[in-house]
Amino acid sequence: MSREQQAVQQARKAFLTGRSKPLDYRIKQLQNLKRFIKEKTTDIANAMRKDLHKTANATQLFEILGLEGEINLAVSKLAEWAAARPVNKNLLTIADDVYIQPEPLGVVLIIGAWNYPIAVTLQPLVGAIAAGNAAVVKPSEVSSHTAKVMELLPLFLDPEMYQVVTGGVSETQELLKQRFDHIFYTGSSTVGKLVMEAAARHLTPVTLELGGKSPCYIDKNCDIRIACRRITWGKYMNCGQTCIAPDYILCESSIQDKVINEIQKCIQEFYTNDPKSFADYGRIINQRHFKRIMALTDGSTLAIGGDSDESECYIAPTVLRDVTPGSKVMQEEIFGPILPIVIVNGLKEAIQFINEREKPLALYIFSSSKKVIKQMISETSSGALVANDCLVHFTISDLPFGGVGNSGTGRYHGKYSFDQLSHLRSCLIKKLNMEGVNQMRYPPHTTEKLRWARVLLLKQVNLARWRQVAQVAVIAALAAFVVQRFLRR
Repeated sequence: MSREQQAVQQARKAFLTGRSKPLDYRIKQLQNLKRFIKEKTTDIANAMRKDLHKTANATQLFEILGLEGEINLAVSKLAEWAAARPVNKNLLTIADDVYIQPEPLGVVLIIGAWNYPIAVTLQPLVGAIAAGNAAVVKPSEVSSHTAKVMELLPLFLDPEMYQVVTGGVSETQELLKQRFDHIFYTGSSTVGKLVMEAAARHLTPVTLELGGKSPCYIDKNCDIRIACRRITWGKYMNCGQTCIAPDYILCESSIQDKVINEIQKCIQEFYTNDPKSFADYGRIINQRHFKRIMALTDGSTLAIGGDSDESECYIAPTVLRDVTPGSKVMQEEIFGPILPIVIVNGLKEAIQFINEREKPLALYIFSSSKKVIKQMISETSSGALVANDCLVHFTISDLPFGGVGNSGTGRYHGKYSFDQLSHLRSCLIKKLNMEGVNQMRYPPHTTEKLRWARVLLLKQVNLARWRQVAQVAVIAALAAFVVQRFLRR
């Protein structure tokens, strides 16, 4: 039996004991996950430095804080999320208990990504634990130092219920041969297709957090200086290795030079005149990705940057101007610090350009016009849309995070993680009385029975309104009783 098979079998055996169902158990595991983050902060920071050239503060800001927030939210809201959820009834079921009961799915496989190896691996785990599942965690082998730290997770969590399997492609393939109750994958669309294909063999549901080319339209009628400041931050953070980073800019030719000048100023302000020596400027994860990214610039006109050092996997913040739709850099997600500018003739052409391509994970628009923003919202489709900023929607736990079409399927964050990794079980509890009401559904099916069925089945009852009416009736009856007693005096 392979190591991967053993991990899955052990997790399933632990899950079948039922010990993950009590909320106290789940809360304890979530608190232990938070303890792992606290006690291993230095180890995590050192690993991230080696993998992605991130500083300790950047690791805290972009990896740890959001994860801690997710854990805190899950702990505080778990009782509410896990409670039975009443639903509206029809007249036929008015006397019955009808509700939705969230229940654990079973064993969840979580395959993490290398660009934010702590956040995008452990945030789904928060949802899996909160929902009462067992989990097998597969960190990305590309961020190898961080994966090594993740091997320590079972020292803090229930080691039978929560397994960590490290390794490369062969280990991932072996895991995908096993039967899971849900697979949560974060990564590229190419690998996402392979994950979905493997899941189909067991009819396993999947959450695919993928990516794609997230467009950024700059309306000429906006504060271009502020727009470029926020775009520069969003694009070059983590050396461009962010799935929701602005992949390319769409703007009119009349503002292209101003956009380039403003981005140049921001690069100098954020990363100095020597980004290579600046502590808060990252590196490409490995030489394979370095070569891939550099090859994308072939045939395009350089406007800013372009410097590189393969030995350090360093690529300077770079901007390409007058990029054509057929250029190499426009054929795939860049996932690096290269920012192409594509010229369009206004909003209508920008929307057409976006709609002719795969649906992006995020769509950004900078404009001072509410009308322009609303038009972009109504005439396009994307996992998320953010106006006048970049990336910040990821920080809001009450917003579902996920893609659409080629950019992914499913969603997570906060309660959405809990629901994504739960089975929302429909429950109806009926008493063995009032059998007369059921006569209309039994044969023979007469016209009179059909008439009653129409009334009983099609008339929806709003529970909140029903309770309100009942409360009013009780208050009215009580008032009448008091008045009668008063009049008798």
